[in-house]
Amino acid sequence: MKTLRYRWPAMLLHWFSAALILGLLWLGWQMVDLPKGAERSAAYNLHKSLGLLSLLLLALRLAWRRRSPPPPGLESGPSARLAAAAHLSLYLFLLAAPLAGFLASAFTQYPIKFFGWPLPRLFEPDEQLNALFKSLHFALVWSGAALIALHLAGVIRHLLHGQPILQRMLPARLLKD
Repeated sequence: MKTLRYRWPAMLLHWFSAALILGLLWLGWQMVDLPKGAERSAAYNLHKSLGLLSLLLLALRLAWRRRSPPPPGLESGPSARLAAAAHLSLYLFLLAAPLAGFLASAFTQYPIKFFGWPLPRLFEPDEQLNALFKSLHFALVWSGAALIALHLAGVIRHLLHGQPILQRMLPARLLKD
């Protein structure tokens, strides 16, 4: 049976997003324990830049998905609806977590830089709004980590049932159908 695959731009965007998000999660969890100083500032600035990059990448993914819909799913009925809800939740996480992080940063006294380029200040510093968006970012990140675990569990479930779900997101030359 021939596996219906995603097209290579979708695969590239998926795997680059996955690597970027895992890197952001790792960096985010590491940087909070760093002592105040240059290393911590550099880690936070890199995290913010990568978070903004993830928003740009999400825009590319959504534009590509609008232009090139995914291949038909492997399931129908309740399983298909669950998969669709999980994917929608992942997309919402990919939007909401970096936006909350950006807004938390936007309400501090520190400028936001995108890989060293200062961005225009949108808001005056506000400790309460900073705290609100920081808490929201934190909650979204943990929720997103749970969604990623659910996504991986779904892939494993399909593999255990002999369904070619992973093959759909890998180039054909890496696998034999």
